[in-house]
Amino acid sequence: MLSQLSRSLETISQKQVQSNLAAATSILAGLVLNRETIKKILRSDIMRESVIYQDILEEGREEGKEEGKEEKARQIALKMLSAGFPISEIARFTDLSPDAIEELQSRDDKKNPSE
Repeated sequence: MLSQLSRSLETISQKQVQSNLAAATSILAGLVLNRETIKKILRSDIMRESVIYQDILEEGREEGKEEGKEEKARQIALKMLSAGFPISEIARFTDLSPDAIEELQSRDDKKNPSE
């Protein structure tokens, strides 16, 4: 079925429509098929041109950037904790909540009990 749909997509002359339909097909196929099967059947170069695909990709990039910022804040907080800074100061500099800093401290204490 997916192979037949893929062949039908290739007959669409409007590239943008073709790209968007390929991306939508890939998303829907992902609900029932594994990633490798979808990649074998649908051309990824067509999907990459899709505005839907680009939106999803951009959203993923933004999430990744946010996760990176949060991870960096946690690393800084741990360094500040080990340097003896009070939690209130760490919260002010890292924008982490005092509860989050205490949780980091607790996890770090469990991970490094000798320190």
